[in-house]
Amino acid sequence: MKLTLGKQERLKSRKLIEQLYTQGNSVKKFPLRMVYLQTEHDSNYPVQFGVSVPKRKFKRAVDRNRIKRLIRESYRLQKKIVYSSVDKPYVFMISYLAKEEWDYAKIEHSMQKLLQLFIDKVSEHEK
Repeated sequence: MKLTLGKQERLKSRKLIEQLYTQGNSVKKFPLRMVYLQTEHDSNYPVQFGVSVPKRKFKRAVDRNRIKRLIRESYRLQKKIVYSSVDKPYVFMISYLAKEEWDYAKIEHSMQKLLQLFIDKVSEHEK
């Protein structure tokens, strides 16, 4: 499996994002929160995902973009955890909750724990 994050893996559809926030479930591992929903999407990948950083907490776009880059990179390197354990198509959005910027190592650790929580919830739900 390639460790890339292509266009088809990104969540762009406004309808899916709206549906995700109205019907989705969530898991949290500070400073990250994932809202997920099992639904069909028009991608060849099992998961489409997006990243959100609040403008209220980070006024400067440079700071928001840096945090989003760190989150995307940590997901890109660990997505094999999700791909190997998910059978149905999912969409999810990862939001950043902290008030200050964390370093990459802490974000990566939280991402790993968050993805494991997601897998546990999904496998528990399918039983």
